[in-house]
Amino acid sequence: MQSSVRAHHGKEPRFGERVYVDSASKVLGDVVLGDDCSVWPMTVIRGDMHEIRVGARCSIQDGSVLHITHASDYNPGGYPLILGDDVTVGHRAILHGCTIGSRVLVGMAAVVMDGAVVEDEVIIAAGALVTPGKRLQNGYLYAGSPAKEVRPLKDSERAFFTYTAANYVKLKDLYLENQ
Repeated sequence: MQSSVRAHHGKEPRFGERVYVDSASKVLGDVVLGDDCSVWPMTVIRGDMHEIRVGARCSIQDGSVLHITHASDYNPGGYPLILGDDVTVGHRAILHGCTIGSRVLVGMAAVVMDGAVVEDEVIIAAGALVTPGKRLQNGYLYAGSPAKEVRPLKDSERAFFTYTAANYVKLKDLYLENQ
């Protein structure tokens, strides 16, 4: 795990308990991963010019990119990247300087841009583009490019958030046992 993790300008990534970071991924800079998180192969989490905070039981799947928006004359203060608890980030997703609530599914190859806010219990469909500054309301499925509200979530979909988070906790525990 250590070869995948490195400091940047004196900021060292910090991890909660039982975190798995695949050796084929990179986590650097001002990054905090909560308990039971998993970071899968070819993922990059780069907190080099702002902070990244990831809650508990989050799964960042293969090929995803998590980055920030730096402070500048165009964007004083910049945007950190914040994820709540029980967030599943699908393969090849890009999260850039946005805020993601708890119990969210970010579909494969979805993109969430600078300053966007995704409230709790939201599904972002595969391939969706959440444009800068957009707010996704609690309890809906969003799809398309740009992402638009499609429909309210079903009870079965709401139950899936904690199921999939727990499933990835079990999987990363198997990987940790074999390190």
